[in-house]
Amino acid sequence: MKDVITLGIESSCDETSVAVVKNGREILSNIIDTQIPIHEKYGGVVPEIASRNHIEAISRVTKKALEEAQISWDDIDAITPTYGPGLVGALLVGLSYAKALSFALDKPLVGVNHIQGHIAANYISYPELEPPFLCMMMSGGNTQIVYVKTYTEFELLGKTRDDAIGEAFDKVARVVGLGYPGGPKVDNLAKQGNPIYELPQTYFDNLDFSFSGIKTAVINLHHKMPDINKADLCASFEKAVTEEVVKNIKRAIKKVNVNTVVLAGGVSANSFIRKAFLELENEKIKVYMPDLKLCTDNAAMIASAGYYQFISGKRDNMQLNAIPNLSLT
Repeated sequence: MKDVITLGIESSCDETSVAVVKNGREILSNIIDTQIPIHEKYGGVVPEIASRNHIEAISRVTKKALEEAQISWDDIDAITPTYGPGLVGALLVGLSYAKALSFALDKPLVGVNHIQGHIAANYISYPELEPPFLCMMMSGGNTQIVYVKTYTEFELLGKTRDDAIGEAFDKVARVVGLGYPGGPKVDNLAKQGNPIYELPQTYFDNLDFSFSGIKTAVINLHHKMPDINKADLCASFEKAVTEEVVKNIKRAIKKVNVNTVVLAGGVSANSFIRKAFLELENEKIKVYMPDLKLCTDNAAMIASAGYYQFISGKRDNMQLNAIPNLSLT
């Protein structure tokens, strides 16, 4: 059976990434040009600046991806760009470039949902992993519990009603003076503290989340106690959000009777969260989490998800547009 080579293109936020992946599982190249140093001085991603930098980087990154994979354009079977969700200007850069390649090279175009890409990162890290399983999706823009029925069929079981978990991390980091990107900085500082503060957690009859109460409690504590130990505050915040996430995933396991759980998204790189999920294995729950380099935005995960869409028969035309609020289902 012929190998299928997909060219993934990811530009949904502040990483310009192009990857070449074989059969959805084997990375031949995964080039990531990050803009973090550029946006750090602004305290967060500036959409217009992100778009301009994607334009400057996309051709160079693509050339490097092909060179590292040691392949030519003739070897590519499908062009698989992210088309949402994300920043609309940033998405349009990668998608427009992909459409131009598809047209010029006469290669199939297969648009990829960014969230599906994060889920697919686990297929690269674990060649043995197959659906069905539950996915705890945690990023700067999304917090969802997804029932992955097949490689291309998904059911949304729960989502955040306010802040995404990564957004809450960034806001807490900003309040305590850590800057951007907030997630890794909160995680590092929390390792030096103790979770001594009780922060409110919110639960619903369904599997939805709410992180605004935890975030607001952290902000209020910081304002009321200017000399508060920031490491203890960050540790308390991490503990509270982790407990909420773990409790909901346990409820989801009971609901669908599936005892395999995968993590996905940038926040799945958090050391406290990873440790808490690994402890679920003591309860006979199989846990998978992507390699740290595949947790944040990258094109290899997009090429992997694109592979499964491609072999299922999905094809897009030149009318495919960027959808900044694209949903999973």
